[in-house]
Amino acid sequence: MKRVHDGMIGKVFSAEAAYLCGPTWGKMDELLRANPKDPEVRLRAWGADRKLSGDIITEQNIHALDVATWFLNANPLRAYGTGGRITPPGGDVWDHFAVIYYFPNDVIVSFDSKQVGHGIDDIMCRVFGVKGMADTHYFGKVMVRSTDDLFNGGEMTNLYTDGAVNNIATFHKAVTGGDCSNPTVAPSVRSNLTTILGRTAAYRRAEVTWEQMMRKNEKWEVNLKGVKT
Repeated sequence: MKRVHDGMIGKVFSAEAAYLCGPTWGKMDELLRANPKDPEVRLRAWGADRKLSGDIITEQNIHALDVATWFLNANPLRAYGTGGRITPPGGDVWDHFAVIYYFPNDVIVSFDSKQVGHGIDDIMCRVFGVKGMADTHYFGKVMVRSTDDLFNGGEMTNLYTDGAVNNIATFHKAVTGGDCSNPTVAPSVRSNLTTILGRTAAYRRAEVTWEQMMRKNEKWEVNLKGVKT
C-alpha cells in the first residue's frame, strides 16, 4: 500500500476488484425455503437475509472493495451498478453484482462479484498506474511492479488464520499500550459506505452519487418478533 501511495506505480488511473466464489449461503437458503415465516430460522439464516446481512456486497464483497479504497485513499464520488440472483428462491440476497465506481482524479474502479457456480475462487484487487501496477490477492501472490522496480510481497497462504493472528496481536498491543486511536475505524466506515453505494446503484440499476446516498440516510429495520429469548 505504502509503495503505491509513495508513487512507485506513478499516477493511478484505474483499478479492478473482484470477489469470486461458489455458493456461500446454500444451507441457509434451504432453511428459509423450508420455514419462510419462522423468525428464528430467519435469524439463524442471517447470511441469506438481505436486511440482516446487508446483502453479499456488504457482508462479503467488502473485503475486495476495502483494498481498493485503501489503495486510492478516498471514497467514491458516484457509482453505477447492476446484478441479480439466479439461484432458486430462498433468501433474498443477490448472488452477483457488477459496479463501476468513479473516484476523485478521474480514477475508475470496476468491481464484480459472484457467489454462485464453480470454477474460480479469488478475492483480489489490482491498481494500475502510468508506471506499473499493484496486484493483490487474499490467497495468492501480492506484488507491485513498475518500470523502475519490482516489489515481491510474497504469497499469502491463508489470510483468515494469519490475519486473525496479526489482528489479535495488534489489538493486544494497543490495549496494553493504552493506544485508543483506533486508526482502522475511519477507513472501515468508508469501505462499508462504499459497498452501500454500490448496492444502492445496483438495486436501482442507475447512477447514484455519494451525496445522494448520504442525504437519503436509508435505514433497514428488521422485525424478528416471535424469536425466543
